[in-house]
Amino acid sequence: MALTVKDSSTSASKWSERAAGASNLMAEGAAANADKWLSNTTKAADNFGMAITAANIKQRFAAGVRKAGVNKFASRIREVAAGRYSQGVGVAADDYKAGIEPYLSTLASLSLTARKPRGDPSNYRRVEEVGRALNQKRIAMLSVGG
Repeated sequence: MALTVKDSSTSASKWSERAAGASNLMAEGAAANADKWLSNTTKAADNFGMAITAANIKQRFAAGVRKAGVNKFASRIREVAAGRYSQGVGVAADDYKAGIEPYLSTLASLSLTARKPRGDPSNYRRVEEVGRALNQKRIAMLSVGG
């Protein structure tokens, strides 16, 4: 006996209406379970490692991108992201400040080698010094307990 199912248009319409009305419930539920998110996500590190090293993962990723396509990407930018961008930036201002501060402090603490005349190849050493210092800071911040 075949299953009786709703058509995709009816299902999509019902999902959209109900989900749109549940945004406050979603936000409250997610915030109330932040401790579970941390615990479960931390425990999932092995699964994450297996997922990103699975056979053919690069090809599967590329196939998913091609399947979505440029039209879906562009339409979601226009229809969703454009209206949320400034709100997201405003909400993230403190996170941006906290994230950039260690790097700005690192830059401020550098004493670079003396600058040579324009075009002198030894000026690239200064770029290397900056890059090395910023990478060391990044690695230190990523380390466990760092």
